[in-house]
Amino acid sequence: AGLSTGQRVVTVQKGPLYRVRGSHVTLWCKVSGYQGPAEQNFQWSIYLPSAPEREVQIVSTVDPSFPYAIYTQRVRNRGIYVERVQGDAVLLHITDLQDQDAGEYECHTPNTDERYFGSYSAKTNLSVVADTLLASMVPQILAHPEGDTVELVCEVSKSTAQHTHLSVGWYNLLGSGDRRTEEVLMLSKDFVLRPGPSYMQRFLAGDVRLNKIGNTTYKLFIGGVELSDQGQLYCEAAEWIEDPDKTWKDISRKQTERTSLTVISQGRDLSVVITAAESSLSEGDSLQLSCMVEAQKSSSRQFQVLWLLDSMEVARVDPHGVLIWKEEYEERAKLGQLQAFKQSNTVYVLIIYEVGLKDNGTYHCSVSEMKTPGDFSIIQSNLSSSIQVDVKPVDRRMRLSVSTSTPHVIAGDALILLCQVQGATNPVSVQWWHLPPQHPGPRVLVATMERDGTLSLGSTYHNNRTRGSLRLEKASSGTFTLVIPTTLDESDGGRYGCKVTEWFKGQSWTEEGETTVTVSSMAGLSLQATLRSRIAAVRYGQSFELDCQVSANYTLEEVPMSVLWLFQPSLPTGHYHELVQVFPNGTMAWSTTQAHFQGRAQLMKAATSFRLRLHSAMAAYQGTYQCVVEIWRRNTLPLGQSAATVRSNSVGIKVVLPESKLQLSTKESSVEIAGGADAAIECRIVFAQNNSQFAVTWYLLPRLADASPLQILRASYSSVLEYGAEFNSHDKKSRFLSQRMSSDVFWLRILSANPGDQGRYYCVVEEWLWLVDSWYKLGEGASGRTTLAFKLPEHELHLEKTNYSISTREGEDVTLHCLLQDACPPTTHILAIWFKGKESSDSKPLVTIHRDGAIEYSQESLSRRLHLRRRTAGDFSLTLHSVEGGDAGVYYCQVQEWQQQSEGKNWLMQALANSGYTQLTTIPP
Repeated sequence: AGLSTGQRVVTVQKGPLYRVRGSHVTLWCKVSGYQGPAEQNFQWSIYLPSAPEREVQIVSTVDPSFPYAIYTQRVRNRGIYVERVQGDAVLLHITDLQDQDAGEYECHTPNTDERYFGSYSAKTNLSVVADTLLASMVPQILAHPEGDTVELVCEVSKSTAQHTHLSVGWYNLLGSGDRRTEEVLMLSKDFVLRPGPSYMQRFLAGDVRLNKIGNTTYKLFIGGVELSDQGQLYCEAAEWIEDPDKTWKDISRKQTERTSLTVISQGRDLSVVITAAESSLSEGDSLQLSCMVEAQKSSSRQFQVLWLLDSMEVARVDPHGVLIWKEEYEERAKLGQLQAFKQSNTVYVLIIYEVGLKDNGTYHCSVSEMKTPGDFSIIQSNLSSSIQVDVKPVDRRMRLSVSTSTPHVIAGDALILLCQVQGATNPVSVQWWHLPPQHPGPRVLVATMERDGTLSLGSTYHNNRTRGSLRLEKASSGTFTLVIPTTLDESDGGRYGCKVTEWFKGQSWTEEGETTVTVSSMAGLSLQATLRSRIAAVRYGQSFELDCQVSANYTLEEVPMSVLWLFQPSLPTGHYHELVQVFPNGTMAWSTTQAHFQGRAQLMKAATSFRLRLHSAMAAYQGTYQCVVEIWRRNTLPLGQSAATVRSNSVGIKVVLPESKLQLSTKESSVEIAGGADAAIECRIVFAQNNSQFAVTWYLLPRLADASPLQILRASYSSVLEYGAEFNSHDKKSRFLSQRMSSDVFWLRILSANPGDQGRYYCVVEEWLWLVDSWYKLGEGASGRTTLAFKLPEHELHLEKTNYSISTREGEDVTLHCLLQDACPPTTHILAIWFKGKESSDSKPLVTIHRDGAIEYSQESLSRRLHLRRRTAGDFSLTLHSVEGGDAGVYYCQVQEWQQQSEGKNWLMQALANSGYTQLTTIPP
């Protein structure tokens, strides 16, 4: 290699590419501007849509161990392989495209340059789409005289989501020996009609045409049919897509069934043609022969047909269609192995199902014209040309090889035995046997698989509690696998044999093979695991590391180990969850329930310790950790059992969240308003972190000395409102509103305030912060109290102030009086409230009649027993029905006079007055 001033450039086929499931796909990749040998190496990988950041290795031109496990078998079977086009260019072949093959493919070239300069990989996207192309034609057997017209219809459709084109072509399969296919006429993907070479002149003359009818129907028209048109006609459809490099690629092809066309020569009055759907057969295939009579006015004439094999009669069909078999064929016909019938007056069919070697030979059909239906004298006869039928014997040269991938195992490990059959073309049955070491007795039956797939176990292997559930599987068309999950002891070693029997039409032949395995015992195991961490409390965003140290009473390097990391969140009902398991071969299996760990975790192994390093700790990382270590026997599979398992001690990790610096204004204030006016209570944040969000809850402290705070409403950090129980009515929701006036100021707005709204108000603010995976509450604070007071109007209402004492027997009705002595102007509206309890102490509202006459009960249950009447203007008396013992107490009413300032304006309270007290005493019955 010489020096180069250029830089390395890797180029891959431009994407995105769309290819059909099940098709053979190729992707090209080439490199230029490199130094080093002329033959460069290539490595292909894929990034799946489910894990777009994770590289999955597929195939390499230099490293056989490069493929990941999910691709190893396909690469080994050449389902995926790399074809070298030249030293610096290759093609990636995927012979059977699958849905999981969709993703972003990367072509990488290992460095051979003196220094890194340029690009060493390139990527392209491949999408897998369903094969929606359909092509169908009804198969027919046609016989047309020369010069006649033939029309054939082909239905073609597709439903691919991408933009694609169709091409539809008609082809003729000629001859009965070495057949050749001739193109008749094609409609290309560019919508251009293109005739085959033999049909060019007839196409130009208009005798060969292709018409498209509707969206899916394509009709072939052949006028003036010729003897050269005789053969088997079929339709082929192809679906094409334009790739990003502007080239068109056929992504799917479909062929229809064939229509047999026989062209009858017009040169003789009676001629006979014999055809075969297939004349080169194997034992067990079906043979179908057609005998076609060519004659003028054939529909009114009487024919008798004889079928001949090597000049010996097989069967005959008389003019009435009656079938007569020769004696040596009668038994086969009764068994349904033979069939002969008259399809029409000019077409006769002979079918032999499951042909054998005795059916080899030369076939003719002889046609005789009879005089009249009542007189079967022969007028004339003609013999068809011959068809030579060759039946190939079934290959009985079955070959067998038996092997094992576990020739030396430890007791408790699994045994895997392979039986590979080649050359078998018929159903087979498989039998496995075992001969223990130093065992002179008969062979022991292990398992059997019949031809239909039925499985049975030998008596020694029925108990699956000892050796586990044996599996006998057909891995592929010729490969049978026997898996014994758990070996017991040395007696499970020895010779294992596979006996395969091939069956064909009552016949059978057998081949056998065997292999040897050795089972050794393992001494008792003692295992210990210790988990340590340098720090028990980590700051949010800090990294920490857990060390799982393993010790045993034997050398750990002798056997493989796996580790399972467990995590228990810091929750009252928390239990351990699996985080990740690292298997002996290095494969990692992450739990989907704890996915937030995967992108931030680093797993390491050094000698006899496993380390889990977690970067940028989140709150969700707080909890307790453990490790579980398993020692695996050599040559075992995941389906086996481990030799020993140990669980470490628990290590708790606490994640310290950022500290809240929230400060609220605690200044006490007061607001005095007139009745009916709007009030605003302010809540001010003095200091908080810039990226915090806030939830605000408003509270009311009633005027009573020992009253508990009442929650008015809460506005969450996402602006979701939640009203307290005392403020959940429609009236309260419409009057109490929370507003954010700026980044640090919130208001509680009270619309049309009334005397019942008086009290001390304050807010509680919660500081919330989004920390990677969720919202976390950092802290909260409460504001100072704001007292809301009413400026009483100067105008007074005159209510009856007399105090009363009333005694009533329980179960009777009683009326409490509330009389307004003033006449109210017509422009004012009255609001009246009945209370139980003395004013400014423990009084509670019972019922309210609003300005518009609507009645509101403090409890829905009271509506059945309280009746507020207004028989005359100024009478707001309250009737208690069916008095109960709990009704005893002090009652009074409050009357408010309201007036609207002008049309559409607010209402203002003009006057307010309380009545005298009524002491109600109840008398038991």
